Formats: sequence, structure tokens, C-alpha cells
Amino acid sequence: MAAQPQPAPQTRTPVLLSNIDAFQDVVTAAVVIPREDGVISVSEDRTIRVWLKRDSGQYWPSEFILAEDYNKMTPARTYTDYNKMTPARTYTAHQGRVIVVLFVLEMEWVLSTGQDKNFTWHCSESGQQLGTHRTAACVSGLQFDVETRHAFVGDQSGQVTILKLEQDSCSMVTTFKGHTGNVTALCWDPGQRVLFSGSSDNSIIIDKVQGLCYASHTRQLISCSSDGSIVIWNMDVTRQEHHCRKCGQAVCGKCSSKRSTIPLMGFEFEVRVCDSCHESITDEE
Repeated sequence: MAAQPQPAPQTRTPVLLSNIDAFQDVVTAAVVIPREDGVISVSEDRTIRVWLKRDSGQYWPSEFILAEDYNKMTPARTYTDYNKMTPARTYTAHQGRVIVVLFVLEMEWVLSTGQDKNFTWHCSESGQQLGTHRTAACVSGLQFDVETRHAFVGDQSGQVTILKLEQDSCSMVTTFKGHTGNVTALCWDPGQRVLFSGSSDNSIIIDKVQGLCYASHTRQLISCSSDGSIVIWNMDVTRQEHHCRKCGQAVCGKCSSKRSTIPLMGFEFEVRVCDSCHESITDEE
């Protein structure tokens, strides 16, 4: 019986949904508004913009001016129509400029990093600092997994450190370095257990990406760049039923029953690998 040709693996390519290009300065962060077709962005010009999609398909902003110093964090409350924002509390968290801020609703924590090479977490209700961790290099990417209380900390040396956070202390789990340039942004998808990373070595997002945000409920990835643009990608693309995370080949369940970590490829947790790659990983160890 002649061998049947196997279909080539489908190419998985993100789909461009929208491009918001209305900035005069560098965009440093952008996040999705839950259950709304909108985006909140922060720029070097000390403004916060809330972008809502109109019936025309275009995004129109409401603009708010930030008068606080760069080394302070000021949580603010937005109204239901997103046309008003009022400051709620100010944290003096760092000696240098604040680089990344992350709010963890489930823990009532505010995580932050600064140019002073400190990673800190505060209680969002009381404003009290709960703990701090000194990093070897300036931290430019930060994500948090609620289930395991793991903080993913990416720095300008290209290294990503995983920390286990407690109420008032932390311990280092592991470190790995998969970038040749500095890590500029991290995004963690707890459902897929996948860590997205952006770097100045252009290994994930082309151009020097300043920020990434992944919305797991819509499978959309938002990237913002030093050219003042925000780009929204649809990541809900067709996937093979099974594929090896090391070689990328499509495989059946029987031929990919093994699991392994692959730190050099960014997989710090066990992922599916084919039997051949599992043997090679075991030999390398």
C-alpha cells in the first residue's frame, strides 16, 4: 500500500484587528477594558486615554492628565461612561521612576517595579507596603499568576525571574534567559499556561515593543510601540489538536504522551513534547 502524503501543518498567523495611531509621544502601556470594546493607554506625555470603539469602527479617546511625579502611583476610579476619572490614593513606592504597575484584584495587591531596581507589592485597600525584592537589573516586564502566586519578572539583562510571593515575603523559584536583548514586556495566559515575552532583540514582536496585554477572554493581544501606535491582534487562530512544543511537528496523543520543561524556549512548566524530543531532552540533561 502506497504511503499517503501527510497534509502540511496549518500556518498559525495572528490577524490584525485594529490600529490606533493618534499619539505624539511614546506609548508605554495599553490594556483591554473587560467586557467593553475598548482600550486604556498611557503615554510619555503624562496622559491616560480611554479608547472606546464607535459604530464607525474607529476608536475615540477620553483624555485625562496625570500631574503626579513619575515615582508615584495613583490609582483612579473611572465612571460607567468612561468620561470621568478621579484619583483614589497615591503610593510613594520607588526612589526612581515607576516602570510597570500591575493590580491583582483577587489578592488586593498592587505590584510595581521602578528604575531603583526594586520590585514591590502594596495592599490596595490600606496602601501599606507588604514586601520588596531587589533585582540585579532594572525590571521592565511584570506578570502574576493568581493560582500559584508566582510573579514573572523580566529585566533589561534579558533574564526572567519567577518569584513565589507571600503576604510579606517572597522566594525565588527559578530564572531563565531566552532573549539576547532586554525584556520589554511580559504577558501571562493562565488558561494556556503560556508566557508571552517581548524583547528589544525582536524575537517575539517586531520593533521595540513598549508594552503587551493579552486578554484571555477574547484571545486578543495588544501591543504598543515607541512610534506612538497601538495594535490589536486576534490570537484565536486555528490550532492543531496536538503538536510538540520543541520541534513544532503535529503529533497524535499516543506519540506525545510525555511532558517536559524547555527553559531555553521559555517553557518553565511542563509542556507536551513528542517521544523523540523527550529522548533528546533527557540525553541533554
